[in-house]
Parts: sequence; structure tokens; C-alpha cells
Amino acid sequence: MSSFFSNAKINLGLKVINKRKDGYHNLHSLFVEVDLADELVFCPADEFHLLLDGSGNIKIPLDETNLISQAYRLIKKKVEAVPRDYAIRLNKQIPIGSGLGGGSSNAATTLTALNDLWELNLTFNELENLGKALGSDVPFFIRGGLQLIEGVGDIIKPIDPSLVKNLHFILVVPPIHVSTSWAYSKLNKTLQPYISYHKFSPLSKPMNWELFDNDFEQIIYETYPEIGKIKTSLQKAGALYAGLSGSGSTVFGVFDTIQKAKYTLAHFGQYQTFQTSPVFR
Repeated sequence: MSSFFSNAKINLGLKVINKRKDGYHNLHSLFVEVDLADELVFCPADEFHLLLDGSGNIKIPLDETNLISQAYRLIKKKVEAVPRDYAIRLNKQIPIGSGLGGGSSNAATTLTALNDLWELNLTFNELENLGKALGSDVPFFIRGGLQLIEGVGDIIKPIDPSLVKNLHFILVVPPIHVSTSWAYSKLNKTLQPYISYHKFSPLSKPMNWELFDNDFEQIIYETYPEIGKIKTSLQKAGALYAGLSGSGSTVFGVFDTIQKAKYTLAHFGQYQTFQTSPVFR
């Protein structure tokens, strides 16, 4: 039995540059991996199957639509014969549909774990290329850390982790599900398909938080004002920056000390909350 942790991510700013001819979108974002994590436990078995640990209130598919299952099948196709199969038991801690990348992280962890357990010796680049077939955020989680994300998530560039290594985050997750496809459909009304837009340039020390924003925020806050109120509350509590992660619904606050983060956390007791920090491998 072997355990692997599958970490969440936060978008530190998100610009949707344009809509491509293939229907996808070019993005410009900073992803930071944080220590809020699911656990994947790999147990030797006669054949692969996926199990769910934890609360019975968690509703996720355990069939072939799950990204863990898809990742398992995908990497197994690359091998003539594997020494053994595994059952994977998922202990889910990352909120579902929250903009924190839990499903993509699970897929990436499955790829990297099986690469290790089966001694395949695939490189990071080879694993990232496999991940692209599973979802645009999967390649990020192969290496994790702090990365600049461009294109449709396929252009990734590691960034100096000292920019964020001493920061602390509060995650506030309201009981609201924001559909990513709906958010993009709303945003498309203001996008011109093939024109490049100005990108934020936050890669400096100290960080200039005034340069960060998320293009989804205006449409999300108009439709779900409660989410906007959470951001305002985090700003008033002294966060260096507060914003939406991805297309939501998680709102995060950035703090320079763990004491400030923990003090502010107590003000959001009506919501699901987490205090978390960056992870660098």
C-alpha cells in the first residue's frame, strides 16, 4: 500500500487573452500549488478499481468519467505489461467544483504515482504530454510549485518560488457551484476572437498586488453577489490581495503572516474554509 498526496492550486490572477478558432481560450495566469490535498492510496489488486473514502455526502463518479480512471487507463496503454494492478482509494479533501483543480491534480498524481510504482522512468515532459490529453490544468500538477500558465494551459514556465514562499492563504468556499462552461459563455460576449490583450505582469519582488485581477470576477460577482461580498470582507480584513480562483467559487485571501491568516479565518465560520500555504517540491 502506497499513499500519495494530490495538492490543490490557486490562480494568482487570470487573464483570458482571446478565444481561439478551435473554440478554446488562450490564458495568462500564475498557478501556485498549495498544501490542501486529497490523498490517493494505491493498494495491489487483481484489477484496477476506484474507491472513495470519507464523508458519504461527497458525490463524485467512480466510473470511467473520473479523471483518476482515465489517467490510469492512459498510462497503462504505454506499457506492454505491468507488474501488478492497483485499486485506488481516494480520500477527498479538496472541494469539488471550486476552482482549486482537484480533479486535474488527482489525474496528475495518478500518472506520477504509477510512473514510480511501475518504474516506468517517464520524464516530466512525457508525463506532461500525457496529462494534456486529460485536461488543460493537468500538466501544471506534474511539477507543481509556482508556474506561469499560457496558451490553453499547455505552455508552462516555472517561476522563482521565493516570490510566494512566505505567503499564507485563506480559502473561503461558499455553497455555490459556478459552471466553468457558463462562465466562459458569459465572458465570450466581451471577447474578440483573435486579438491579443494586455497581460498582467506580476513577476516582481516585492509583488505588486495591484497588477493582479481575474477576468471572471465581474460576471461572477454580478450573478453571485455573495461571492463578491466575501472578497470585500477579505480585503477589509487586511489581505494583501483577495480574488477568485479560476472561475470560482473559491475566494482566496493572501496574507504575509500565518497569525493574520488564522485571525481572519475565524470571521468566515459560516463557510467551508481552509488555511493553506504554498508547496514546492
